[in-house]
Amino acid sequence: MKTEDEYSSVGDLLAALIRIPSVNPEGDPGTGSENTGEEKIARVISRMLEGLGAKVRLDEVEPGRPNVVATFPGGTGKPAVLLGPHLDTVGVGAMSIDPFGGDRHEGKIYGRGACDTKGTMAAMLWALKELGVERISDLDIGVSFAGFMGEETGQPGSRHFARKYAGKYAFALVGEPTCCQIVHKHKGTLWLEISAAGKSAHGSTPERGENAIVKMAELVNLLETKFSGELSSEIYRDKTLGHPTINIGRIHGGTRTNIVPGACSISVDLRVTPALDPENALTLVRDFVEAHGEGKMTVQAGLRCQPLDTPSDNRFVQRLLALPCAPGLAGAPWFCDAAVLAGEGDIPAVAAGPGDIAQAHTADEWIVEEELERGVDFYRQFLEGQIRSAQI
Repeated sequence: MKTEDEYSSVGDLLAALIRIPSVNPEGDPGTGSENTGEEKIARVISRMLEGLGAKVRLDEVEPGRPNVVATFPGGTGKPAVLLGPHLDTVGVGAMSIDPFGGDRHEGKIYGRGACDTKGTMAAMLWALKELGVERISDLDIGVSFAGFMGEETGQPGSRHFARKYAGKYAFALVGEPTCCQIVHKHKGTLWLEISAAGKSAHGSTPERGENAIVKMAELVNLLETKFSGELSSEIYRDKTLGHPTINIGRIHGGTRTNIVPGACSISVDLRVTPALDPENALTLVRDFVEAHGEGKMTVQAGLRCQPLDTPSDNRFVQRLLALPCAPGLAGAPWFCDAAVLAGEGDIPAVAAGPGDIAQAHTADEWIVEEELERGVDFYRQFLEGQIRSAQI
């Protein structure tokens, strides 16, 4: 891997990062022994940041899966600002291109992570390179960089960072492909496993058993109709994000065609608004299942992420809004590390960066090179505090 001085453009840097497989090992890698997880890319990023003059440490969250934490000189006594992309990508199964090729064609760079979020990471690093350590030291803010492991499944990297550095940063700009819009609100999530118990019997005498799939089918219908309607209540609606939603993403039940199924389970994805946090949503679901489920049913909570709700009048949000490129505010139905930093680390945060979320996780993931270059300007201007007119 080259040093930062050997790349001629941010596009060259991104292509090199794409060629380092860093698929989240808890997902569906599709890479076999080729996948090196987050560790190799963390070490490469560390060397680059050291070359740019930052003090860098690898903070191992899980074996072989570190965060990269870097601090630039000159921040003493200034509000500390964090740039925070994530190191991992989703799996590469069924991709229609070489996922780790970093190929360039007709103004686009292709590969897993090109958009989500090696593109934002490359743009942040290139902005820091363009500024240089002396200019960074003279800024009105202290500058840090954190590359988070594990964002695509469970977010252990940002959770570890939030606990360790709670309250130590004035603001975090998380790298996500938002077309450089400022996502200051996004939905939270609650993943659930709902199980129904039945009684097995021979398929030729179903009357001797209790069919758990049939029980679950009735509950699924009620969740999709009655419970979904309850989520549409105005008390849960957010002006920017809309209403909470429910998606039943998976169902599993039975063992053989000729056996009455004694168990059935579904996996549920709830996306919640600031008016309905994950804990209250869990209570709603449990109460609903108790009231409407047939027989013995259980509800187990899995992944939880609070909604993001950073006030638009935050001084660093206003600093972003005052940039010459004039990005606007936005909300998002997805969730990211910004909410973890804000909710668990008391670090006001937003998500913003080059690329379009519509290209994330796709079979031919790509980013437009001009958008990538625009992202460099976006991050650099934010750090510099460039504004269109008077000081804010």
